[in-house]
Amino acid sequence: MNNNSYIPTFLILTLVLLVCVLANLSLGSVAIPIKDVIASLTGSEVSKSSWEYIIVDYRLPKAITAIIAGSGLAVSGLLMQTLFRNPLAGPFVLGISSGASLGVALYILGGTALGLSTALLSGKWGLIIAASAGSFLVLLMVIGVATRVKDTMALLIIGLMVGSLTSAVVSVLAYFSKAEELQRFVFWSFGSLGDLSWNGVGILTLCFAAGLVLSIASLKSLDSFLLGDAYARTLGTRFSRSRLVIIIATSLLAGSITAFAGPIAFIGLAVPHLIRQVIKTTRHIILLPAVIMGGAILMLICDTIAQVPFSEFTLPINAISAMVGAPVVIWLLVRKKKLLF
Repeated sequence: MNNNSYIPTFLILTLVLLVCVLANLSLGSVAIPIKDVIASLTGSEVSKSSWEYIIVDYRLPKAITAIIAGSGLAVSGLLMQTLFRNPLAGPFVLGISSGASLGVALYILGGTALGLSTALLSGKWGLIIAASAGSFLVLLMVIGVATRVKDTMALLIIGLMVGSLTSAVVSVLAYFSKAEELQRFVFWSFGSLGDLSWNGVGILTLCFAAGLVLSIASLKSLDSFLLGDAYARTLGTRFSRSRLVIIIATSLLAGSITAFAGPIAFIGLAVPHLIRQVIKTTRHIILLPAVIMGGAILMLICDTIAQVPFSEFTLPINAISAMVGAPVVIWLLVRKKKLLF
């Protein structure tokens, strides 16, 4: 199929994405009419000034964060599933999320376990810096391993072992921590899209853009990787360098999203499979933009549900993403009876 044959599908995805954005901005503890949401976005007069404040200062940054998080995790999942040729690979198989969790655990739980002062244990930026530092250290280790290990499957196993090791350290820290500190760490592990200021959204956007540029630069290599490592080399792919670029792209995307929004599971694993069921192709020039839009749509839907419209309650985005997405993937795979990969 030529690229033009996918235009109707992309038009539908674009329309669904726009509807999801408007619904996300409209629904919540305070329901805002769609016309006022559009008026606020276009700079027109809104019926109530409080509505404009809610949209511009809270819901719009959260919606943008949801779009970036969903798209970034979905792209990371696509990169890892292609690199390892494993349908169960996700954006966190290299241990990036585990590194972020370890950084946050040392920051929050280390006050008691390591005898550090708890005076610094406050503020969103402290969590972001701690998570970023943990992710960066794991990234450096993975890059060091990738330059020495030729077998891609060995790299996958090493990533899983790193995740197990960091989880063990977090468990030890949790055992010696106070209840208040442990509760704070658990709340961070639930994930959150609504805690970022416009400055935070800007930094996250820059990280996302950098990871996306590297992903786009790897499109040709990704197609060749599907045929196997040896075949990729025969096609002229600079295997080691291409693999390293893909790892860095995944780390930038998954690491920055985890640092700013917490660990959000399922999206990166499920969206590539959902898109492959809709778009019957293995060409990454088609899959990549579709996965970006699909991840944004699913995350916006999950966030809208997590807001519990017309209620004061807010549910953990991590739980909602799995509860909403898992049944959809199961249903699609049972109906199709085949995993397209």
